[in-house]
Amino acid sequence: MRTYVLAWFPMVLIAIANGLFREKFLASRLGELHAHQTSSATMILLLGVYVWAVFKMWPPTSANQTIWIGLLWLLLTVLFEFFFGHYIVGHPWEKLLHDYNIFQGRVWILVLVWIAVAPYVIYQFQK
Repeated sequence: MRTYVLAWFPMVLIAIANGLFREKFLASRLGELHAHQTSSATMILLLGVYVWAVFKMWPPTSANQTIWIGLLWLLLTVLFEFFFGHYIVGHPWEKLLHDYNIFQGRVWILVLVWIAVAPYVIYQFQK
């Protein structure tokens, strides 16, 4: 599992690059909400490609292992998001939780769901 912990770190770089693209290019063209939604969709796509590549290099040994990988990546992502966002960047908790409000069109939760299930889904496709 150590390999998959290490494989999580480039996901942070992918997320940062995706966020910069959203802020520098999408937000001014689409508006903040649509930029958020588009960025969430591109993040799902980018993570899918990344997980596919990771599993080609380091194939999981079982479907059960992929479930644990997904849960591990989800935990690391949420911890990083809140720790970095609040304690390093200084965002208030309300701002961090704002992207979780699906009733206001915020779809970030779908990215987190994908992080959790992508390892299993991609493993099944690669079998």
